[in-house]
Amino acid sequence: PLSPAAVVGAGLGGSAAAYFLQQQFGPQVQLDVYEAAGVGGRLATVTVNKQQYESRGASIHALSLHMQDFVKILGLKHRREVAGKSAIFSGEHFVLEETDWYLLNLFRLWWHYGISFLRLQMWVEEVMEKFMRIYKYQAHGYAFSSLEELLRSLGGEAFVNMTQRSVAESLLEVGVTQRFVDDVIAAVLRSSYGQSVLVPAFAGAMSLAGAQGSTWAVEGGNKLVCSGLLKLTKANVISARVTGISLHSSEGRPLYQVHYESPKGQGSAFYDLVVLTTPLHPGRSNFTFDNFDPPIADFPGAFQPSVTSVVHGYLNSSYFGFPDPKLFPFTSILTTDTPDLFFHAMDNICPVNISAAFRRKQPQEAAVWRVLSQQPLDKQQLKTLFRSYYSVQVAEWQAYPRYDAAKALPPIVLHENLFYLSGVEWVASSMEMVAVAAKNVALLAYNRWRQDLEKIDQKDLMHKVKTEL
Repeated sequence: PLSPAAVVGAGLGGSAAAYFLQQQFGPQVQLDVYEAAGVGGRLATVTVNKQQYESRGASIHALSLHMQDFVKILGLKHRREVAGKSAIFSGEHFVLEETDWYLLNLFRLWWHYGISFLRLQMWVEEVMEKFMRIYKYQAHGYAFSSLEELLRSLGGEAFVNMTQRSVAESLLEVGVTQRFVDDVIAAVLRSSYGQSVLVPAFAGAMSLAGAQGSTWAVEGGNKLVCSGLLKLTKANVISARVTGISLHSSEGRPLYQVHYESPKGQGSAFYDLVVLTTPLHPGRSNFTFDNFDPPIADFPGAFQPSVTSVVHGYLNSSYFGFPDPKLFPFTSILTTDTPDLFFHAMDNICPVNISAAFRRKQPQEAAVWRVLSQQPLDKQQLKTLFRSYYSVQVAEWQAYPRYDAAKALPPIVLHENLFYLSGVEWVASSMEMVAVAAKNVALLAYNRWRQDLEKIDQKDLMHKVKTEL
């Protein structure tokens, strides 16, 4: 039997990994979860006027089946939808405006962009349809030892190639026009990843699926999923920063010594199995691996710094061409890739607890806006966006991988029973992607532990799963 297992990090990846490990190995497995900052990781909230707001990790796609499951199991609720309209701003004018009337929106897209819009939808749907196979594979206990194998089993070489070439290239190839890419695709990717249309096609497809499908959020804050899963698994959460892992062996089996620093000083503990969910990239974690032969290689790649400013104030609607603030119709503003635009997107956000009586503020009233940008906003930039404001709360964070199309994907298996979860973000970065990766790591660890190789990296899974039913 498996003695203690450790999970490093208590964000969504760590809490989901702990939950799925317990599902696989049974309730008797002893789980230690190390977390230096706070449970929830990037799913954080800020408080404005005694109300909490999501500062990031805000929306979850309707097809996120693992996230849907977590909410059900934990007895959480979907947050009430508060309608709003979005528009895409070029720095001078709005290139696309949403209306209340769905058909008119479609008509505008047709009128402006012709068949590009349809081609985009077909492309995204095809990717999503193949991606959804992962749930069937996982339900049958199949796991993958590398991100390439996982992608290959869903969409063949085409899916692997989609991590190596840009979304712009892929869309132009299926007949989407350059103008549509520059106006619409660029705006969506700036608002989700804070990056350009050069992000890889797979990450782009996931982000575009979120932009056109229905999305939801958790009442009370998305981070409740993390704390809920950890409570459910009765995991032992240790407030400490893990500094490294050294390899020992006992009776021919590897034993991993996890070294950590806590407010009480330094310590270490031994484990049969370790899952790392913190990014192992230079500058992200000064992590050491000792006694591994061959040594565990460096992880290439860097992370994109991103700044979230939560501003409580009066929107300067005249900057957007609306001298009368009462007439400003949008609650969400995306931007095109224009050199002098200093922000990626901004939206008028609702608190994480929405009562039945809640209504959005009128555009001329003070509201809470979340502004996404690459650099912190200076006074002048804040004055450009807001006539006046009560408060600004700034969170700088290493948000997403800097998607450089030429990189190989990071490994999942670092050593026999030592696994790396965060590499999945180089395929695409979303809450559901992380949950899928957490389940994959738990299944992989379990199948390897039982030496059930029939359940790892199998070819032709669609066929296998059909015959098993």
